[in-house]
Amino acid sequence: MERMVYVGLDVHAETIAVATADDGRNGDVRFYGIIENNADSVLRLTKRLSAAGARPVFCYEAGPCGYGLYRLLTKLGFDCAVVAPAMIPRRAGDRVKTDRRDAEMLARLWRAGELTPIWTPDEEQEAMRDLIRTRKQALEALKIAKQQLLSFLLRHGLRYERPTYWTKMHWRWINELRKFRYPHQQIAFEELKRAIRQIEERIRTLDLAIEDAVKPWRFAPVVDALRALRGVNTMIAATLAAEIGDISRFSNPRQLMAWLGLVPSEHSSGSTTRRGRITRTGNALARTMMVEASWSYRHPPRERHLHLKRSQHLPHEIRDIGWKAQTRLCKRYRDLSRTGKPQPRVLTAIARELAGFIWDIARKTPLSA
Repeated sequence: MERMVYVGLDVHAETIAVATADDGRNGDVRFYGIIENNADSVLRLTKRLSAAGARPVFCYEAGPCGYGLYRLLTKLGFDCAVVAPAMIPRRAGDRVKTDRRDAEMLARLWRAGELTPIWTPDEEQEAMRDLIRTRKQALEALKIAKQQLLSFLLRHGLRYERPTYWTKMHWRWINELRKFRYPHQQIAFEELKRAIRQIEERIRTLDLAIEDAVKPWRFAPVVDALRALRGVNTMIAATLAAEIGDISRFSNPRQLMAWLGLVPSEHSSGSTTRRGRITRTGNALARTMMVEASWSYRHPPRERHLHLKRSQHLPHEIRDIGWKAQTRLCKRYRDLSRTGKPQPRVLTAIARELAGFIWDIARKTPLSA
């Protein structure tokens, strides 16, 4: 009878610490050693572990090294799980951390069934994620560059009197400034402006690249269907599809809401029930896109020409879900605002319910082959 060996891998850029745990409650946990992080070393490891008729099953923490090791092991025919670091049980009094201890802990917990595997994207999915996350980084860089320019002007006593920034009038005011005493201050000012224009050009390039990449993507039908929802444009829909992946892995919308971190935290004991702020677990970028989309529901429900144009080719069932979401969430926004709740809390509640409509649309949309 083939016996099971649970293998914990503590993965780093250059090395992998390996530990094994024999099957059974009292099975031995051994430190195998440290190998190089390359395909040849991993292949030799699998052959040695399988030599005695054992069937190794591997696990390692998700981290900066990505999913290359997972894809290599699955290609070789072995079971491998990438586990969520935040969900790994840890002893409160343990103050010693080494690669050996981490590998042994992973092997022991993997055998006990205490680890939570994450959904691992394929290479096409990861490529789309890389493109979308690069755009996110460019947006963050743009925000920093704009703040640096405003701080530079404020240090020199130059204030824009109108309330709205970065409009055509604001840029005209910036371009007409010639109030610096020294020439090198003017050079610094011009470089700050050029940095903003360059980042904006990068963002436009990435936007076009994302639109082109969505067309042949297997999640393209889901992206197209999600645009039936108010506030969900192509960029938000593509981000949700890239970060969430196959929504059918969630058996009900509450699981998707929890994965997005949009459900309240809770600390209850006995007859006392305490619920706090949202958990903020899961994917932060997807959660941000949900909150961004929820802003549009502060207006009364209506279907503008642009919305009708982009959704007229969709099935009637999908369009009905989009209209149902509008009528419900717009009313929900007004009701919550009327009670005096802070706007961030209202938007979070709208985003949580919007996740349910996204789940409903995605599960009714077949993926491309």
